[in-house]
Amino acid sequence: QVQLVESGGGLVQAGGSLRLSCAASGRTFSTYTMAWFRQGPGKEREFVAAIRWSGGNTIYADSVKGRFTISRDNAKNTVYLQMNSLKVEDTAVYYCAAGDRVLLITTPRPYNYWGQGTQVTVSS
Repeated sequence: QVQLVESGGGLVQAGGSLRLSCAASGRTFSTYTMAWFRQGPGKEREFVAAIRWSGGNTIYADSVKGRFTISRDNAKNTVYLQMNSLKVEDTAVYYCAAGDRVLLITTPRPYNYWGQGTQVTVSS
């Protein structure tokens, strides 16, 4: 059974940085795409970034391009989201997602597995 466990959320001032981690277990992820989504108060879940486990190709939402970086550590089976220059509007619950044989898709449906989420709050 695939498990995704996020960590690293918290409270930070605008302009600050946080690094989220997603520890993946339960199978080999070489054919998977890993992604981060977020859901702010009263908003729909939205795509943030995704990475192909094999090859490391990435894609980002326009709203985070140049500020966020997604990466993975194969040895640790962990995906990271480095978030810099955080803005108040980045406040949300951030979810890690995994999809087998999913290309760099930016919608939630193709992703089979989800973590429980981690809260990120950016204060002004």
